[in-house]
Amino acid sequence: MNMVARLLIAVFLCLGLTGCSSVINVKEPSHSPSPTLTPQESTYSFDGPEGNSMENSRNNDEKNSGAEGENVITVYCDSGEVVKFIKKFQELHPDFEYEIEIYTEYAFGDEYPERVHDLINGRLGVIPDIYSVITEDICRFTKGSDYHYAVPFEELGIDAEKLVKEAEIPQYMIDVCTNPEGKLVALGYQNTAGAFIYRRSIAKKVWGTDDPEVISGKIGPGWDKFMNAADKLKAKGYVICSGIYDLWKPFEMNAEQGWFKDGLVIDPTREEFLDYAREMVEKGYTNNTIWWTNEWYADMKGEGEREVFGFFGPYWLVSYVIAGNSGGDNPGEGTYGDWAVCDPPAGFFWGNTMFLAHRNTRHKEAVGEIIRWLTLDTSETGAQYLWATGEISGSMEIPSSVMVSKKLEYKYDFLGGQDMLEAYLPATQYAHGDSQSEYDSWIGYLWQNEAMEYAQGNKTREQAITDFKVRVDEHLKYLAKMEAYWDKPEETGGPSN
Repeated sequence: MNMVARLLIAVFLCLGLTGCSSVINVKEPSHSPSPTLTPQESTYSFDGPEGNSMENSRNNDEKNSGAEGENVITVYCDSGEVVKFIKKFQELHPDFEYEIEIYTEYAFGDEYPERVHDLINGRLGVIPDIYSVITEDICRFTKGSDYHYAVPFEELGIDAEKLVKEAEIPQYMIDVCTNPEGKLVALGYQNTAGAFIYRRSIAKKVWGTDDPEVISGKIGPGWDKFMNAADKLKAKGYVICSGIYDLWKPFEMNAEQGWFKDGLVIDPTREEFLDYAREMVEKGYTNNTIWWTNEWYADMKGEGEREVFGFFGPYWLVSYVIAGNSGGDNPGEGTYGDWAVCDPPAGFFWGNTMFLAHRNTRHKEAVGEIIRWLTLDTSETGAQYLWATGEISGSMEIPSSVMVSKKLEYKYDFLGGQDMLEAYLPATQYAHGDSQSEYDSWIGYLWQNEAMEYAQGNKTREQAITDFKVRVDEHLKYLAKMEAYWDKPEETGGPSN
């Protein structure tokens, strides 16, 4: 391997994994170069680590995880929150005999899932003991092409069946975190089941009440009720949601099968999204915004083209997005305090960080202790309770343990005094994850784009579906080329063995 490649890998891995002098080393540079793994875009010679082709990495069971040194546990994580968790774990476990090195997503940029894929395959010379992945990408690592790298919790000394039942972990999370052999290999720390978040003042003007039970019966269950509610809102000068993208998660998560089964499959529920999106636009039921834009945020403070009735989202959308864009910090300022949460027309979940352990970790018992504390410890010194009470983040959150949520109360002034923990409990029952696949993140993105084209009248329904299939095929070929770069270096100019 040439010197340039060695230097690039060293920088990429944040200047190496040795020489720890502190109990926790957090590696989060402001920016770090990311080796470009597609040969057509590469601007330099990248020989790669020796012996790290896909075939070698899958068969090399002798390759162990972690940094040099017997008492170092290496963690790769997708969120800065994980750093806070690990620091709290160390604080509460002063006798824990291992140093912990944490590498955050800042070391990898937007390509974090692909770099985790390379890491756990052994392609970058280091294998993590613990790695985390967001829910949208988790199935690749629990059920898909990389599932065999995740060690079952039971092999980490965790009595998963017993603890999951006691903690009342939501079924949707178990669905996406169970491998093809039926073994639990991952879990998250927060409950991100989704609900409908609506404006109380608008509800009163249209239906004469802002009672969540009544409103949930007006907008659902089912999309026919939702569209009827949209019509009533329009008659009063309001739109039911900001844009058609807001509807995507409930449609996506209610499919009966994943995107692939002996080829690309468009589940009827996901296909229906095309028709509802078109109807929403044609009948003027939205402000035609795109989520995560200034126009979308403006609708949260009631400053859009027309006032928006509600948004679909988990609790974090309430606390960190709508509240922050409501135009106020106290009831009566902007839309602050004018919101409530009710059951959605269809169940869904959105977001979360899931923890996995590599099968080749040398420290299974210690790694199991960390993961058990993060995901299944419901005591008052466990991560679930500390997350819920705000000890970790500084504000109350909804933990993955329903049992912990039931113990606590969070009457949130932003929601007009509604107990947010209690409000989101029913949402957990409606969400399911058994139709998710490893390709959901990018395929869903492509499908939404085509739905927008059809909804706006830029394409026929047939053309939108055809173009979607073409784009999926193109992306699959791109992924295959990336894999070939590692698997067949003699043909692609990739890393040599």
